[in-house]
Order: sequence, then C-alpha cells, then structure tokens
Amino acid sequence: MFNFFASENSRIGNYFEIVGGDCNHIKNVLRMKIKDQILVSFEGKSHLCEISSIDERRIVADIIEENYNDTSLPISICLFQGLPKADKMEFIIQKAVELGVDEIIPVEMENCVVKLDAKKKGSKITRWQAIAESAAKQSKRNNIPTVGDVLSFKECVEKANDIDVFLVPYECKEGMSATKDALKSIKSGMTVGILIGPEGGFSQKEIDAISEDGKGKIISLGKRILRTETAAITAVSMCMLYAETELCDD
Repeated sequence: MFNFFASENSRIGNYFEIVGGDCNHIKNVLRMKIKDQILVSFEGKSHLCEISSIDERRIVADIIEENYNDTSLPISICLFQGLPKADKMEFIIQKAVELGVDEIIPVEMENCVVKLDAKKKGSKITRWQAIAESAAKQSKRNNIPTVGDVLSFKECVEKANDIDVFLVPYECKEGMSATKDALKSIKSGMTVGILIGPEGGFSQKEIDAISEDGKGKIISLGKRILRTETAAITAVSMCMLYAETELCDD
C-alpha cells in the first residue's frame, strides 16, 4: 500500500485533501481510482484512507482507520555521520531512514576527504532531505526524518549534551562488553545519538575529546574494520533491533 505525507492544513474533518506533486503522482503515475486505499501520515500518525474523489487539482481521501500500523520506535535515534565521499551519504540516509532514524546530521571531521562550501552545503542538504522523504514513504514511516545542517565536530559534541545516550563506535575499542552495557542503558522514550567517523576514521584528537567530555560511550561493532557506510547501518540496526525486541510491548 502506498504511503503519503499530509501537509499541515490538509486534514478537513474526517478526510484529507491531497494536492501538488502527490496528487499528480497518484493520478498519473500510480493511476489510482476511487475506492483505492492509501496510507496518509499526518502529525506523526498513519491513517488508512480510501480515495473518494479525484479531480484536476486535488484528491480527497476519507479516513477509514486512524493511527493505523504504527511503525515508530520506542526511542528516537539521531545519526551523526562524518561526511563521506561521493554518493555514500545518500545511501546512508536512505537505509538509516528505513531502519527508523529520526534525524541525520552531517559532521565535518578531521579525516573527512569531502569539504563543502556554504553553497554546496545548502544544495546537498536539500538533496539529502528529498532522499529522506522518499525513503520514509517507501518504508511507511509515520514521519519524515530531518537532515540537519552540517556541523563541525565541536558543534556535534555540544549537541550530544542534549541526548540521553551517545554511542561512538570506534575500531580500536576491544570487546563487546561496553557495547552490551551501552545498549542496556537505553530505556523507552530516550534519545540515542550515534556518531560515525568518515572513511579516514576518527582522529586521536577527536577520540580524546569524546573521552574527556564523558558524554560519549565508546563501543565496538565487532572485530572487523568496517567501511563508514557499513558502520552506520550496523550501529543503527543494532539500536533498532534492541528497541524492537527489548523495549516494545508484545
């Protein structure tokens, strides 16, 4: 079933008005008809709807069931991603959104190969946000995750002070005991931050800063050295599975 996101003023009583690009997509790409059912996500909740009217500029979808098929996690995950090369960031955003991340924040770090000027940052964030929205639709998310502004490493660490559990996977961390302990510290309703280094990994200066700050929990993702995109998806998957298996009600 196809999923769409409703704008702020699109709900009128017991139906939604769908206009713009989504209206065109439903009519001319999907070629949907009256009585066809769709999911409409609005204010963090998903609603099962049936198309009751189609005209040139709008589609009316009557609400059949509210708060249908809640796909949200019992925790909120924010992925801080060291800027990678080429299209790796697009891949990371797409998969992270599918897995349940609520926010992705690009981070400029010492070993980043990619350097973005102000103009490129704006265009990249616009592109990345579109990818997040597309992935949210595909995975039937109840909300559209946000791609934030590019932060410096210092700004990233400062922002982490507002997060309940801040995980930092590091290739030189030995053993999985710290990882297990960090996961056990996560409780329902918490915000969880995950900081992933770029292709060149963390610098020693950055790891020292995290250790001195005391907020970050340095963990291991196993014995193997992972690419930045693999590390990001592994860490997010680990938190998602823990939340789904240990924190969700049966």
